[in-house]
Amino acid sequence: MHQYNEGAPRLKTRAALMATPGADWTVESIDLDGPRAGEVLVRFTHAGLCFSDEHLRHGSLSDLPVVGGHEGAGIVEEVGAGVTRLSAGDHVAASFIPACGRCPWCARGRSNLCDTAANGPGMADPATFRFSRDHEPLPGNCGLGTFAEYAVVSQDSLVEVDPDIPLNVVAVVSCGVLTGWGAAVHTGAISAGDTVVVVGGGGVGVNAIQGARSIGAQTVVLADPNPAKEPIARTFGADEVFSSVESAAEYVQRINPTANGADAVIVATGDTSTEIVSASFAATGKAGTLVLAGMSSDVEAINVQLPGTQLVFGEQRIQGAIYGSCSPVVEIPRILSLYRRGRIKLDELISQTYALDSINTGFDDLRRGKNLRGIIEHARAS
Repeated sequence: MHQYNEGAPRLKTRAALMATPGADWTVESIDLDGPRAGEVLVRFTHAGLCFSDEHLRHGSLSDLPVVGGHEGAGIVEEVGAGVTRLSAGDHVAASFIPACGRCPWCARGRSNLCDTAANGPGMADPATFRFSRDHEPLPGNCGLGTFAEYAVVSQDSLVEVDPDIPLNVVAVVSCGVLTGWGAAVHTGAISAGDTVVVVGGGGVGVNAIQGARSIGAQTVVLADPNPAKEPIARTFGADEVFSSVESAAEYVQRINPTANGADAVIVATGDTSTEIVSASFAATGKAGTLVLAGMSSDVEAINVQLPGTQLVFGEQRIQGAIYGSCSPVVEIPRILSLYRRGRIKLDELISQTYALDSINTGFDDLRRGKNLRGIIEHARAS
């Protein structure tokens, strides 16, 4: 347990930083201030390697330098004044979008759109930065920084979980699982008997497959050029796997001729290009929904260029999905409950575990499509 006294030296913590656009991650020892009112000191035990952190490399997702990591799990070490949701010793999942419980979006049950979110260019408030290097404040990605062994974050950005659930499993649920699962169950509004195409077979995509299957989709198809994804996708419930969106679309049009395409197409690619969006729209049938759950390398890129009149004729819908339209405070415990009862696969998502010093190897493996989800396991503090 770490105690902070006014005027006392800061806690030192090891962390992985993205310092300049195009650089590799650097692992450094940086300073960490103690928790203030409403904040929590958490020892992150595990962090997921997600394409959203890879996008930091391009410099458009956050100011640099930044402490990376938005997917993770750990244990509360200390709480600041006024913290009511958590206590020291609690096991927690990170939530890359906070749930303040007070803004209009939270009041409507849509905390994935919480007004206090710190993700996105220019949205982080420097007054909340508790990391620093050489006396210069540093942001944590999405107000978190799970690539640090210790972090101080808002209590609104943590969700308490049962301590009997392995924390590496909790880590993957905190972002990738909810994003994919929710894109099917909530955003895509999939119904029993629907035909669904998932584009991209990474951590988000396979969970979209799981979500579609759980809601009763009749046919679930994956499109991914990496042949290694086929056995993985079938393990998570895909009926067919194709190497291109176009091939998947041809198959779906044969089996669903009335709609002339899929009832829902979920784009879960790590770098969503104009070509991917256009091909995915072409695979979407009448009254179908095209869900964009993947990001582009440049988050400001214009990558949706579609024939609007055809959209009118088909009464189709294009829907963005952040956090799978989930409320993390509700959905993280729900998913973990399903896991405990054997109703959802989570252990199978974790392809490999890396030490923090091997983070660049982990991201290399992610870019090559080698891993479904790589996990950083932080060294246990003495």
